[in-house]
Amino acid sequence: MASKKNSPRQRLITGAAVLLTALAGLLLVPGINTAPRTTPLIVHRGMGFIAIVEALQRNGSINTSWPVLLTGRIIPKLHNIKPGRYSIPPGMSNFSLLYYLHAHKQDEVRITIPEGLDIRHVARLLSRNLDMDSTAVMAAATDSRLLHKHNISAGNAEGYLFPGTYDFVWAGTPDEAVGFLVGRFRHFYSDKVKTAAAAAGLNETALLTLASIVEAETPLNDEKPLVASVYLNRLKHNIRLQADPTVQYALGGTARRLFFKDLAIDSPYNTYRHNGLPPGPICNPGSASILAVLNPADTKYLYFVATGKGGHNFAESIAEHTRNIRKYRIARQGSPH
Repeated sequence: MASKKNSPRQRLITGAAVLLTALAGLLLVPGINTAPRTTPLIVHRGMGFIAIVEALQRNGSINTSWPVLLTGRIIPKLHNIKPGRYSIPPGMSNFSLLYYLHAHKQDEVRITIPEGLDIRHVARLLSRNLDMDSTAVMAAATDSRLLHKHNISAGNAEGYLFPGTYDFVWAGTPDEAVGFLVGRFRHFYSDKVKTAAAAAGLNETALLTLASIVEAETPLNDEKPLVASVYLNRLKHNIRLQADPTVQYALGGTARRLFFKDLAIDSPYNTYRHNGLPPGPICNPGSASILAVLNPADTKYLYFVATGKGGHNFAESIAEHTRNIRKYRIARQGSPH
């Protein structure tokens, strides 16, 4: 008679215990299948679990994929891994590796959006720092559904991508990034600002358009109320704005010195050819430029020209403006010709 100790049932129980112990060791013992050094991993949007495990093997985070795939099969919840950039600690177990990826917070990147960039340059800046293509950002900034969602009546979000320093999710979508920047403008555009704009006779588009021209003309906050006063005075007297930045916007491409032939370009943005404001903003202005339009300096200035030393000289008459132009040329040449 076979002893109870060696019965088939007992052998089955023993075998199962050994198998479970081995399986637990495979899942939980550190360093069995993982690298002894810190390794990087990039998870892009849309990557499935198998693709992520393959990437782990390619970059040396794991020696072989099947233990990690088995761990994921046993615990399906660990399949949920957020897109992002990871630095995987050394010597993890297969379970702790997947749990680390599953529980890790979204990777954020701090980006400064400078005042005065147009949407093309904002798109390039975001694409250089985040997991998104500049073309996709441009598509989001012109998406009619996104524009309607944020109460933008124009055909794109030019002027609404509010400058500032922000933390963006590295693996966020272009819609989220554009929507966030528009949301920052909406937060700034409070009832107080709306009331001031209405009192000045400016709707949202006109305010942003004029502020964008002021932004493009000077980086000096102290000068912005003076520049704003010039353009408001010209509008009041029905004088064409003749703003060089609007011509540059119409030309597109890289900013450069303008020539007289450029001033003849046939575009509604060419304020040398058309009266009043252009159809919309030419860049994304910051708060200082917007507030300068709402609180312009009290002047009779109709003209201004660069000093050649970083600022501008302002004039009420064409004769005074001509003298300022002469000063600018002298400053550029470095000698009194």
